[in-house]
Amino acid sequence: MSAASNTSKRILIGKIMGAFGVRGELKILSHTAPETALLRYQPWTLRDARGREWQVTGAKGRAGSKGVVASIPDIQDRDAAEALRGVEIHVPRSALPAPKPGEYYWVDLQGLQVETVEGVPLGHIDHVFSTGANDVICVRGERERLIPFIQPNVVRQVNFEAGLMVVDWDPEF
Repeated sequence: MSAASNTSKRILIGKIMGAFGVRGELKILSHTAPETALLRYQPWTLRDARGREWQVTGAKGRAGSKGVVASIPDIQDRDAAEALRGVEIHVPRSALPAPKPGEYYWVDLQGLQVETVEGVPLGHIDHVFSTGANDVICVRGERERLIPFIQPNVVRQVNFEAGLMVVDWDPEF
């Protein structure tokens, strides 16, 4: 997997939680930091529970007490806003800024092959999740392994050109 292949991937940056007020504004749970950063990354691809997708541009908003309050074109009343409850907000990976050195977007790690410092293959990264204490990579191979994403103690190297992550991990664990 090369870094270039990541540009076509999409990132889930938020979810519409329902209507805010009577003028069609939306309550949005943002997955960006700061929360209002999701307004910078447009166009949005909206995806509902049935898998239907459509693009919107021109979203505007502000920080609210419990997330982001936003408006999007063509949503003018509470009923139309409420109909979007549960809709996910995605953007192309290419819309996001490059990560700082030593930092990674989870989507960029997915698919990397994982091997130990001794060269023992463990599988590939299926997904990444947070435990609060640290992020964890789920490696799928002959079995599933959950490996903490702790640099440099556990994760020794991430090489996108080679499609490889090297970890200091006991293959029996």
